Amino acid sequence: MIDDSVGDARSELWFAEPPGFIALPLDALLADPGSPAAEGLRVAVAPLLDAAPGGPARQGFVAQLAQGQQMLAALCQFGTVHCSVGLHRDDIDASGAAAHLLSFLTITWHSTSVAPRAVTAARAVTSASGGHTHVACVDLPSGPATLSETTVGPAPGSGLPQLPLLQVHAHLPHPDCKRMAVFTLSTTVPARRGEYRAILREVVETVRFADPLAAEA
Repeated sequence: MIDDSVGDARSELWFAEPPGFIALPLDALLADPGSPAAEGLRVAVAPLLDAAPGGPARQGFVAQLAQGQQMLAALCQFGTVHCSVGLHRDDIDASGAAAHLLSFLTITWHSTSVAPRAVTAARAVTSASGGHTHVACVDLPSGPATLSETTVGPAPGSGLPQLPLLQVHAHLPHPDCKRMAVFTLSTTVPARRGEYRAILREVVETVRFADPLAAEA
């Protein structure tokens, strides 16, 4: 299914959203107050607020939405242009009790020094401070890239669940050799690293830096 965004003149890359993921509408969630997009968000949220059992529940929902907006705004300040939430059924759990697995997919642009694309991709995962493991250099339809993994944990006292966060990364240098698209798939279920790595590989195989529909026309 082709999304309307494929024809957006502002697009700088094209890719296919994997099954089980829902894109977050950043333009609406981060719209300026009073704008048509902000009004659209208010209309969309109104039924949820009306369905809340009471004032405290409504206030809690509004607070959670505000926290989510703050997180997305912070990501966008660092060059993030796409966010998706993934929900999958864990049908390989040995216990037999299938659970639902959450993940978070982001695409972020990074400026880079001018260099051959393969060199840029390798540099992104070889710095001592990066902590990248399971590094692989790959040739994609869009060009050379690297796949890697990092594992981090929440800071003590942050109030977040003390669970390890696995992040699978794909670094794809742009053909102009001045910037790089970084795809990151995050999950708190590192035991499923193989499956999530396969999902990300499937996504980046579809990436193109030129409109694929225009090329076919």
